Amino acid sequence: MKNILVLVIPAILTACSAQNKKIENADPMEYANTITATELKEHLYIFASDEFEGRETGEPGQKKAAEYLKTEYKELELVSPIGGDDYFQEVPTSYFKRGNVKPTENVVAFLKGSEKPEEVLVISSHYDHVGIDEDGNIHNGADDDGSGTVGILEIAEAFVEASKDGYTPKRSILFLNVTGEEKGLIGSKFYTDEPIFPLENTVANLNIDMIGRIDPQHEGNDNYVYLIGSDKLSTELHHLSEAVNARYMNLDLDYTYNDENDPNRFYYRSDHYNFAKNNIPIIFYFNGTHADYHKPTDTPDKIEYEVLAKRAKLVFLTAWEIANRDERLVVDKAIDTTGK
Repeated sequence: MKNILVLVIPAILTACSAQNKKIENADPMEYANTITATELKEHLYIFASDEFEGRETGEPGQKKAAEYLKTEYKELELVSPIGGDDYFQEVPTSYFKRGNVKPTENVVAFLKGSEKPEEVLVISSHYDHVGIDEDGNIHNGADDDGSGTVGILEIAEAFVEASKDGYTPKRSILFLNVTGEEKGLIGSKFYTDEPIFPLENTVANLNIDMIGRIDPQHEGNDNYVYLIGSDKLSTELHHLSEAVNARYMNLDLDYTYNDENDPNRFYYRSDHYNFAKNNIPIIFYFNGTHADYHKPTDTPDKIEYEVLAKRAKLVFLTAWEIANRDERLVVDKAIDTTGK
């Protein structure tokens, strides 16, 4: 018995120390580097394949995509914030004003924070696309927004690996894959109308919509990403974002589309805006449009996977800083709801 105790007690102490490691001692780049071009490519060649039939909201291909995400989250041992085996937040068809939309769902997974679990960071992408056209052409949506969606899977895995090593983030993280973006930001609107966690406890939203390509404006430069909205509500978020990039990634942060006078008005055109309308600081990560936007030619063979990995790493590292800082981000600017 004495010998057994000698063996067991150190094991218990080791387990306890692993659970109680100080997050400040972690190297987030170690976990960012688990986000690889190879794994992103493996995911996207499935997620943007013909089998998923263009992921039209409510259609069989979208349902297959939802099941794929659920399976991946379960394999990562991320729990459902809804409870049990239910990773789907059903979105009522009454939210759709274009008619004939079948029942659909957001996909959600959750990592509970170690110190401030009631405070939640939401990392989002939309996983729907535009389906099959009248001529039978499948719109695979590899960049829009297969790239953001598989990026979230890899970001989730990086946080899980850190947690296994005893570095669970201080704040909780909700991984939110929304439906119906192509129908008018419907899935994110429903989430912010009927949130799983109170919006007043939501510290920020990092939204990823198209991060796998290089647009014509940056031809020959694979080291950029457009940032939109980082300074709209929180000066702290903007400074944090730039500091994280300067420390770890050194991407060219292009704020062209952040200009209020930009005619594209991208700030109002993706799922982050439903969070911003509710006074939640956001960053929208975007690679810009290209010739294959909303066409059947947006296929996984055209994705720049090393570029996708770099951008996903930046999102992870920014999320790490937001989730682990001592105080939640301060909102110090007024909400602008004039754009939509």
